[in-house]
Amino acid sequence: MSQPYTIQDEIRLPGFTGPVHLPGEAGYDEARRSLNPAVDSRPALVAEAYDAADVRAALLAARANGVPFAVQATGHGTHTACDGGILVKTAPMASVLVDPARRIARVGPGARWGEVAAAAAPFGLAPLSGSSPSVGVVGYTLGGGLGWLGRKHGFAADSVVRAEVLLADGRQVTASADSHPELFWALRGGGGGFGVVTSLEFRLYPVSEVFSGFAYFPVKVAAELLTAYRDWIDDAPDEISTAVVLRRMPGDEGTPAAVRGRHVAMVKVVHTGPAREARELLAPLWRAAGPALLDETRTSTYAATAMGGTPNRHMDMFDTVPDALIGTLVRAAERAQTVEIRHWGGALGRPGPDAGPVSHRSTRLSAIVDTVVPGLAEELRPYANGGTFLNFLADPARTAQAFTAADYAGLREVKRAYDPDGFFRVGHVVSR
Repeated sequence: MSQPYTIQDEIRLPGFTGPVHLPGEAGYDEARRSLNPAVDSRPALVAEAYDAADVRAALLAARANGVPFAVQATGHGTHTACDGGILVKTAPMASVLVDPARRIARVGPGARWGEVAAAAAPFGLAPLSGSSPSVGVVGYTLGGGLGWLGRKHGFAADSVVRAEVLLADGRQVTASADSHPELFWALRGGGGGFGVVTSLEFRLYPVSEVFSGFAYFPVKVAAELLTAYRDWIDDAPDEISTAVVLRRMPGDEGTPAAVRGRHVAMVKVVHTGPAREARELLAPLWRAAGPALLDETRTSTYAATAMGGTPNRHMDMFDTVPDALIGTLVRAAERAQTVEIRHWGGALGRPGPDAGPVSHRSTRLSAIVDTVVPGLAEELRPYANGGTFLNFLADPARTAQAFTAADYAGLREVKRAYDPDGFFRVGHVVSR
């Protein structure tokens, strides 16, 4: 276990107006905490920024003292410790402004998706948010942003129209199609290693209600369900996003009695059309799996839809799904808590001519396993396409695998131009 670092006398934050937490002080341990239990970061100080000027003051102090620098909003995307450095928390910078006429939202770096969805809902609009309302908007979007409206409207990164960015040398610039276009390209899926985004603008979409939820079947039908799913996705319209999840349900009273403590094969669905249409589309899967143990699918507001995510200890992406792969995934579920197989395609695979460097867009399915299963990576490798997705990638050593070779080469050029001395080096960082 790493040991606490001692604050250096020479580290000061001139001009910083927010709270600063030092090792040994009340609040330090909570402020440094990541949602990733594998990361036990011990920064020299944790600074809670109130505005862009605060972020700049902390950045310049890190440069002056030659210590690591990292930014954290919610902690969902923290994969590397900032030991001995300055950790900036942007949670206080959580502003959300919605322009319904332009269908644009402008948010601060501490905003969460639940806040954006709630602000957009009165206008019948929705953002391309993720599985959980507590996830931070900026980190999710910079990493690509695979949401439940993605098959209809693309990755969240594809909807970005403008960003205010604090560069490694302390300059504040605007990145857009007309201003610093190469930086704008890199930010839309290339991660946060090019600057600190202090404000982000992105498009909203006319979605107020969705048919969504979960249907649970006995895990013994997992192979039949996945076989039907493999064929079913070929004709699935863009309006429907789905995943099949093989999961051991909790045994507590908060879990519905019909599935409490059971091992289940679960279908997750979000459909932007009417319930009747969704049920007709899903009927082949229901027939393959047999009667549901519990069907919680229903029509609700998009803002109230929370699909839940699967913690990622292993991820692979697939372009084809042979029977042998289905067998491997079913066997993996016998040793894991959760295995989630998700359909990509649709607008995710149809980028515009100016789209950013988001992952491997031609991927057909992804699989996430929440448990370390010895030998699983080797079993899956013959079927995988070799790619991964930045938002789902826990290992910074594999960052390059989240991009195509051409996109990664372009990202390296942007990194050399905007961060020539490699100041941003904590987390997923593109090599220079």
